[in-house]
Amino acid sequence: MHPKFLTKLQQHLSKEFVLTDPQKCWPYGTDGTQCFFMPETVVLPKTHDDVVFITRLCNEYEIPLVPRGAGSGAVGGAVPIHGGIVMSMMRMHNIVSIDHENRVMIAEPGITNLAIQIAAKKHNLFWAPDPGSREYCSLGGNLAHNSSGPRAIKYGTVRENVLALKAVTGNGDTIHTGAYTTKNVVGYDLTRLLIGSEGTLATITEATLKLLPLPKKQMTLRALYRSIEGATTAVTQIMGQAELPSALEFMDKTTVDLVRQYGGVDLPQGVEALLLIGIDGNDHSINDVVSIIQEASKTSDLMTIDIAKDEQESQKLWQARRRISPSLRHVAPKKINEDIVVPVSKIPALLKALEKLSKQYGITIVSFGHAGNGNIHVNLMYDPDNKLQAAHVDECLQKVFTIVLNLNGSLSGEHGIGLSKQAFITQEVDEHSLNLMRQIKQVFDPKGILNPGKIFPANSPPL
Repeated sequence: MHPKFLTKLQQHLSKEFVLTDPQKCWPYGTDGTQCFFMPETVVLPKTHDDVVFITRLCNEYEIPLVPRGAGSGAVGGAVPIHGGIVMSMMRMHNIVSIDHENRVMIAEPGITNLAIQIAAKKHNLFWAPDPGSREYCSLGGNLAHNSSGPRAIKYGTVRENVLALKAVTGNGDTIHTGAYTTKNVVGYDLTRLLIGSEGTLATITEATLKLLPLPKKQMTLRALYRSIEGATTAVTQIMGQAELPSALEFMDKTTVDLVRQYGGVDLPQGVEALLLIGIDGNDHSINDVVSIIQEASKTSDLMTIDIAKDEQESQKLWQARRRISPSLRHVAPKKINEDIVVPVSKIPALLKALEKLSKQYGITIVSFGHAGNGNIHVNLMYDPDNKLQAAHVDECLQKVFTIVLNLNGSLSGEHGIGLSKQAFITQEVDEHSLNLMRQIKQVFDPKGILNPGKIFPANSPPL
């Protein structure tokens, strides 16, 4: 790295926030995938102007720049595969303003999702996106991958809950997208374009979030089924109602066993599938909605459907749901975590096909997730020291994607493409569309410094 480049960085940010010691840089070389690439330098901006300065300097010296949030991503989106600079946004963690009258919050990308929820709740408001990692994932990461969590079935994804963005393009220009209002058709919708772009087009430094009134009452239902077919039939029936739940989570038998063993939830034997159903509303209507959802949940394989008796019991159920991913380490040493999506009516076909794959390859497949919109987290659990499993896990994954696409599904619902899925993107996106995306990338980032080597296939032509 050019010595003048480093000197200029240190003069602007101070040496304290320009990390060059390999031991200090090491944690910034990995993410939730546990793949690792060593950054040459890590910078920690505090302000929008800091981001502008860093970006312009990297553009001038043509040094790769990888924006990074909390590092909890599941596709290698924040790892510096070409070295260069990792720009951690975690010092930019402020709430700029809360306008409770217009239900708007302006926040910086380093703030956690949970901190946003806590701040909004003080004004009887909430932000709809609610990933399972909300306690530590950052707003910037939510924006980068359009990560929404369970409530998306009723309230929409991140894209539907962000009004405007402030960002810095690859050549250091500041752009403002969207508007403060909920309606706006002035020019192209650059806000939705940047959301889900995984830091390859611009670095978001500020987001204007659409808040919603906090429901007066929330209830949680737990439905247990003797078969996967019974549970997935219930999902289709529930989503066919005019009154939608605020969350509809599915767990297969392996997941149920994990919740029973490590989630602190008592479950009877014989459960093959579980639905966790969130319902919110006001005091006058919520009981009617609960009755509608209870009726829709009934299939011939329903064992029981219970309502959490109080807030404490409800939180215990949802906390158990959030513990599923960490508890997977008890199943096998390594996992491939995919967040595929299929039409809701195709969930039974998906799960049957996954069961066949699991038997065919001798690889445990654990499935759970946001059944209400068909966004199922499919986990291929295997032991790298098991030669047979290690030799076939990639082939098994390829067949998972083939099944998903044949069911009119998508390769990713909220994790993104990053590094892990770039080899598969051409199976879903045609070459003409990919070429348009490459051209958009070049407009926003002429020298290709922003998060290079992500999303597009590894054999993509250089920009």
